[in-house]
Amino acid sequence: MIIKNREELITSSLRARAVELIEAGIKRVLPAELMHSAVKYNSRARRLSVMNKKYDIGRGRVFVIGGGKASGCMAEELENILGADNITAGVVNCNNEGYSTRTIVIRKAGHPLPDESGVKGVREMLAMKARYDIGRGDLVICLISGGGSSLMPCPAAGITLEDQQKITRLLLSSGADIREINTVRKHISLTKGGNLGLFYSPATVASLIISDVVGDDLEAIASGPTVPDSTTFKDALQVLEKYDLLEKAPYNVVDYITSGCRGRQAETPKMLNNCDNFIIGNNRIALEAMAEKAQDLGLKPYIATSELEGDTSQVAYRISEEIKSGRYRAFSVVLFGGETTPRLPENCGRGGRNQHYAAVSMLAMQDFQSSWLVASAGTDGSDFLPDIAGAMVDERSLELAKISGINVETYIENFDSNSLFSRMGRSLIITGSTGTNVSDVILYLLS
Repeated sequence: MIIKNREELITSSLRARAVELIEAGIKRVLPAELMHSAVKYNSRARRLSVMNKKYDIGRGRVFVIGGGKASGCMAEELENILGADNITAGVVNCNNEGYSTRTIVIRKAGHPLPDESGVKGVREMLAMKARYDIGRGDLVICLISGGGSSLMPCPAAGITLEDQQKITRLLLSSGADIREINTVRKHISLTKGGNLGLFYSPATVASLIISDVVGDDLEAIASGPTVPDSTTFKDALQVLEKYDLLEKAPYNVVDYITSGCRGRQAETPKMLNNCDNFIIGNNRIALEAMAEKAQDLGLKPYIATSELEGDTSQVAYRISEEIKSGRYRAFSVVLFGGETTPRLPENCGRGGRNQHYAAVSMLAMQDFQSSWLVASAGTDGSDFLPDIAGAMVDERSLELAKISGINVETYIENFDSNSLFSRMGRSLIITGSTGTNVSDVILYLLS
């Protein structure tokens, strides 16, 4: 059971269907299923296959590194597939504990803000190269998923962990999208933006990636540690300028990026011949599983897009207008995936983009003439707040809030959606950590 409070949520047939569809989507992108679909191992030939690429590891050794919200589960399954004895050593950073691995060490690290545990884990990954003399003929498997940018911190010279924490906090609340955030992160790190892949050269690096980025941009997922980087120090400086962060950002960060713009710091690598990158899971796979489940329930699904972006409130109103205009009148289930971006005021309340999306939808959909439900959930199970994936609302939600004397507009203005739904009840989608992360799914059920 993915949704822990499903009995609380199911107060109508629409809500019961919504719970089934959300669970079907998340189950399909759990790391165990994704890993077994993408990775095969022939023990007799000592040959590893990742999707359509084969690696002969008969004469070399296998090492494992990586980080992300799903990396712990991915490491468990990789040991199951390869056998722990066929892995020489490994270190992976994750934001959870309780995994059962024999050879791969799983370090708990901080998310969404990087912490010292994350730095320690990355240093252990880097130390393996000299300790085991990793080189040509060896295979380094890198397990990457959403959250990897925060979970794999390794500050550049002159940058402190506190600097990274502060700039991450500023970027997350600025309205910058994930690509812009990661452009800055790459240029104050020793491992992001392809630098991790470069470090392990000449060994072959095969990265198995669960994407949480709209459009599956390899450079953006976990800040692309094994992917050639097309961004520059000048791009990073422009992000800080665009969001008025030059005066707010730590001096060390601005100084380092400015120094890089003048050619005094090494740019991120623009070519990596030793790295292969495979996307084994993404948002589209989750949406397709939801659509398949909808068909099984006798519903008519339509996947509108898996690349939803933009300001959270504006997107919620835009899609509501599309629904009310009859654009999707032929369907009873309309599915969206991606990641919207709220621009938060300085003094905001509690909640994440999915809860805010659902709250805004109460107002945006209030004059729709038929029964409706909107649910927005993060597939990782954490909508900025631990354990809460998002929220669902329907045609009765606004009415019940008003009866209870709750001013929905005020909570929305204050970006305090969690407090709103905590007062309302029967709205929050509680999953706990799911062990995966392919961004968000948004579900419209119509009748």
